[in-house]
Amino acid sequence: MKISYKWLKQYVDFSLTPKHLAEALTSTGLEVGSLEEVETVRGGLKGLFVGKVLTCEDHPNSDHLHITTVDLGRGEAQQIVCGAPNVAAGQKVIVADLGCVLYDGDKEFVIKKSKLRGVDSFGMICAEDEIGVGKSHDGIIVLPEEAIVGMPAAEYYQLDSDWVFDIDITANRADALSHYGVARDLYAWLRQNGYETSLHRPSCDDFHVDNNNLPIKVTIENTSACRRYACLSVTGCEVKESPKWLQDKLSVIGLRPINNIVDITNYIMWAYGQPMHCFDADMVKGNHIIVRDKNEGKRFVTLDGEEHILGKHDLAICNEEDPMCIAGVFGGKGSGTYETTKNVVLESAYFHPTWIRKSARRHGLSTDASFRFERGVDPNGIIYALKQAAILCQQLAGGKVSMEICDEYPSPIADFPVRLNFEYCDRLIGKQIGVSTIKSIVTSLEMKIENEDEHGIDLLVPAYRVDVQRPCDVVEDILRIYGYNNVEIPTMLKSSLTIAEEADKDYHRENIVSEQLVGAGFSEILNNSLTKTSYYDHGKWNKYTWEETVKVMNPLSADLGVMRQTLLFGGLESLAYNINRKATNLRFFETGNIYKFSQDRYSLDNPVRAYSQEHHFALWVTGKHVEGSWAHPDEDSSFYELKAYVENILRRVGVRQGALVSEHSDNNIFDKAIALKTRNGKIIAELGILSIALLKRMDIGQKVFYAEINWEELMKVVRKNNLQYEELSKYPAVSRDLALLLDNKIEFVQIEEIARQTEKKLLKKVELFDVYQGKNLPVGKKSYAVNFILQDTTKTLNDKAIDAIMQKLIKNLTIKLGAELR
Repeated sequence: MKISYKWLKQYVDFSLTPKHLAEALTSTGLEVGSLEEVETVRGGLKGLFVGKVLTCEDHPNSDHLHITTVDLGRGEAQQIVCGAPNVAAGQKVIVADLGCVLYDGDKEFVIKKSKLRGVDSFGMICAEDEIGVGKSHDGIIVLPEEAIVGMPAAEYYQLDSDWVFDIDITANRADALSHYGVARDLYAWLRQNGYETSLHRPSCDDFHVDNNNLPIKVTIENTSACRRYACLSVTGCEVKESPKWLQDKLSVIGLRPINNIVDITNYIMWAYGQPMHCFDADMVKGNHIIVRDKNEGKRFVTLDGEEHILGKHDLAICNEEDPMCIAGVFGGKGSGTYETTKNVVLESAYFHPTWIRKSARRHGLSTDASFRFERGVDPNGIIYALKQAAILCQQLAGGKVSMEICDEYPSPIADFPVRLNFEYCDRLIGKQIGVSTIKSIVTSLEMKIENEDEHGIDLLVPAYRVDVQRPCDVVEDILRIYGYNNVEIPTMLKSSLTIAEEADKDYHRENIVSEQLVGAGFSEILNNSLTKTSYYDHGKWNKYTWEETVKVMNPLSADLGVMRQTLLFGGLESLAYNINRKATNLRFFETGNIYKFSQDRYSLDNPVRAYSQEHHFALWVTGKHVEGSWAHPDEDSSFYELKAYVENILRRVGVRQGALVSEHSDNNIFDKAIALKTRNGKIIAELGILSIALLKRMDIGQKVFYAEINWEELMKVVRKNNLQYEELSKYPAVSRDLALLLDNKIEFVQIEEIARQTEKKLLKKVELFDVYQGKNLPVGKKSYAVNFILQDTTKTLNDKAIDAIMQKLIKNLTIKLGAELR
């Protein structure tokens, strides 16, 4: 938000330099992003001087040019060729000297020595529009005789620059979205720091009603959306160009002057923070303004010519027949103020911020008015702003106020009561600043002290301070005026550390796993929890359904329309981005929350319980596992590589071998996958090769291996296991291999599960080390070479015991899987 140094001085007295003022505002929380010197006339009239035309003769080779000699007070006259019809000897004029830069819109040109129709010219005699002091181009500027030859034009026109502060207003500081709002904070800071100052704004004593020729009736149909609506009519207005002072006020902060009536409403908004709208009174059919929200399906064309269809939650300002304005957002075409307008209706209102925010987002409209309304304007500043606008309409447009102010305020908004204890204030600040300082700061911020006792004060916080409703908010206000830098850092710090026990342990394990993956060549990614609606609204992936999606009520775009149900799609976007830039060998991981909605859990009494979130851990592997190594041939990444990463994670967090069982996963985001489950069937992780159709949809043309771990459920398994550590066995392990002939549809996870069910005590490890299909095998068959590790921690296993276990394994594999020994 841009704030003018000179404009600010109209409301608060100070003598700070612009630089010091920027530091003061920043210290109060109104951070100044930039400070720029701005001239009311572009270029500051540099290189322009008052000159006197000594001679003026007709150009011999032109019927409209003149050859003049001009005295610029330098002892020697300059010859200038001029085409203005009104140039004559003896005139005082404005001359652009050689090297002067003039502007024509966005273009600029430098005055150089030139030759016009064969005659040298050493400068230019200027018209108003050529130097930016007016719009006339009828002829050159002719100055009064008392103008001093050689005087710089900037000095003659008393041109004075201004300083503009670009303030980064935080979302909670709606009260500071105006010059007067900033002045209030500055006033409090100046008082706290010992400066002589005062805060003031124009009075409304000049406001008066001229007649009652144009009364306007107001009806508010939705009083929760429109808390207050005030208006008055002004007749006999002359819509014209604004006076220079008003144009300069707006221009210096980057606003384009339009006409005196529109400029007045913009001036009021930037001066006092109250957005206003001005209707052509002829558009207010029936002289009746109706504030209603029942406009669903109605077509509405805004001032910029764009058509919008109103929804059931759009608040509109209507006449007795049609909507005239989307309340607080944008005016309608034809309802504004034009050169033909004679009678106007000024509107000043307070709309509920949520209604304005939703309408602005729904229609993709963002205006200076909506920016303020959706943060909260001063409900008790409505009438002041309306009176000030009416006074200016009388003064600048010759209008007559033609009705008493109509003020519909069904439920007045009260100030916020806050109890502030002195001990609480000192404890939060970390320093005793004194009761007198506390009282001085809160009163300078326009908070009223209702009651006081030895322990604290009862305050009434102005309704425009929507961000100050709790004791901690008041303390924050006190501290920013007192000065954060004035709170000394204690030499000894006291800390109060609360250990969340299991939650802390889970977080610690997550960090350990993250470090482990980084060491294995992974990169951590972080994606937005808001994601594309299209990922879930087609019912393509049976695990991620539209019904379970948490929808955003007013999304900024379809790309941010829902909360993610999985980490999958964000990671695929990251893969696609990198692959498209020739980085094809990738290993990513991400930790984050996923969100779901369950209609079965929804109830009117407790709708919140229908929403849930879980913490997940995901891995993506794609491209080459080894590439360009002199010691190893190129090797593609594989499912087994991903499986090893997942198993290492499980080992690292302390999941005992055999605590999870492997099963085939039917999740169709995968072409092939397994699910790791607890004994009671709870899915802990799914890992596999992603579906070609999914990858094609994400614009990825290479295989991607993906694993997603439900971290919360995994931590439950870890805590339940109560991992016990024991010494390494003194007795040797025994290795046995089996070559099994099986049907193609049989997967290794089935072999492993049967093996662990067969021998739960002595079987330590089951590993697949070879798969063969093809020549010398029956059709539809494949061969698995499986290694079994057996170990007894209490004694050495003998052949008899080993053979018994292996025979039992072979028998169960034969019965359950139809396995044959090769």
